[in-house]
Amino acid sequence: MNQTNEINAKLLRNLSSANGGLAQQVHQSIKQAILALDFPPGAILRKGPICEKLGVSRAPVAEAISRLSTEGLVDVVPQSATRVAYFSMDEIREGVFIREALELAVVDKVARNITDDQRKKLTRNIRMQDLLVEDNDTLGFYEADEEFHHLLMNFTGFNGLSELSERVLVHVSRARILLLPTPGRLTETRDEHRAVHDAVCAGDPARARDTMKRHLGQLLPRLEKLRDERPELFNLAGAGTRTESR
Repeated sequence: MNQTNEINAKLLRNLSSANGGLAQQVHQSIKQAILALDFPPGAILRKGPICEKLGVSRAPVAEAISRLSTEGLVDVVPQSATRVAYFSMDEIREGVFIREALELAVVDKVARNITDDQRKKLTRNIRMQDLLVEDNDTLGFYEADEEFHHLLMNFTGFNGLSELSERVLVHVSRARILLLPTPGRLTETRDEHRAVHDAVCAGDPARARDTMKRHLGQLLPRLEKLRDERPELFNLAGAGTRTESR
């Protein structure tokens, strides 16, 4: 096996910063590394180095990998090894469709009922984005980006929306991280967020929907261009069937 294709388990996040039971903590650690592209598409995941880095037995690692397989973040090739899944344009297009339907409804509702406290929270988030753009902190900006969208979902009063979006939009989240390092994209994304912020805080549902739609509409055209430039990141024929890794 070509060792250059194997992941560097040292990049995994320490479990002390994760939540939940042991298997859930391992899952969160590996998932974060995949979303951050520390574990790139096609990289081989082996249980031994992961167990050693995280200080756990094989059982919670196996459970975490099984969950990641269900989420579509890893592919398990029979009699071979578990690999980080390549990007799939079909899955991303489906996620973008779901995301637009969800988030346009969210900003419409929030713009009609936003409170002063909610305005302050959104504004603080935009100010944090300004600082992260200034520092060119891509990963930090992504976290603030996620918080911005989760704040809007939480403001609806429907407590399950953020969890639902995290579960069904995982491929979209991964694609968004892939695009953020594109020159100028941090600034553009911050400006798009500010337009949504201004419309929602002004209590203008129609403008909120329009600005959010323009923001969400940036992803697919940019990703299709990137697919042409870096085809090695996207799914290959016969990516494999999910099963237990060696």
